[in-house]
Amino acid sequence: MTTPSRQQIVRVKNSGMISCNGSPPKDDKEEELARSALAMFRAKEEEIERRKMEVREKVQAQMGKVEEATKRLADIREELEALTDPMRKDISMIRKKIDAVNKELKPLGQSCQKKEKEYREAVEAFNEKNKEKGQLVAKLMEFVSESERLRLKKLEDLSKNIKVLQ
Repeated sequence: MTTPSRQQIVRVKNSGMISCNGSPPKDDKEEELARSALAMFRAKEEEIERRKMEVREKVQAQMGKVEEATKRLADIREELEALTDPMRKDISMIRKKIDAVNKELKPLGQSCQKKEKEYREAVEAFNEKNKEKGQLVAKLMEFVSESERLRLKKLEDLSKNIKVLQ
């Protein structure tokens, strides 16, 4: 397409009036030129308007895609937070329980060690007393045996004395 000259545009604007150079319009030819220039101008304006609409539609489409992507990212972030958050709470709760059990274990461990020491001491004392008892029982058996032997001897002596007297 040829671009209209400045004179043609001025004539289109004045349409039907005196042209730029001040001479009266040359009837049909100039009027046809003016209409043609006006039609070209309108066609260009319509083309520009159509392209603006296309660009606007593309921008809207891109904005829609961006909004959709933003929404998907927000959903993914929410899912990620929901996924890690309960784990954090559970882990924290379990750690607190472990700390509480450790606090309870410390005195129990000390008590256990104390009681184990007391048990060992009690077993040792028991074994010593048992040993002492064994020694005393052995001594008692020795004394009982000796006493019986002495009494038997005495009885024999008495029996002998009685036999002698008879």
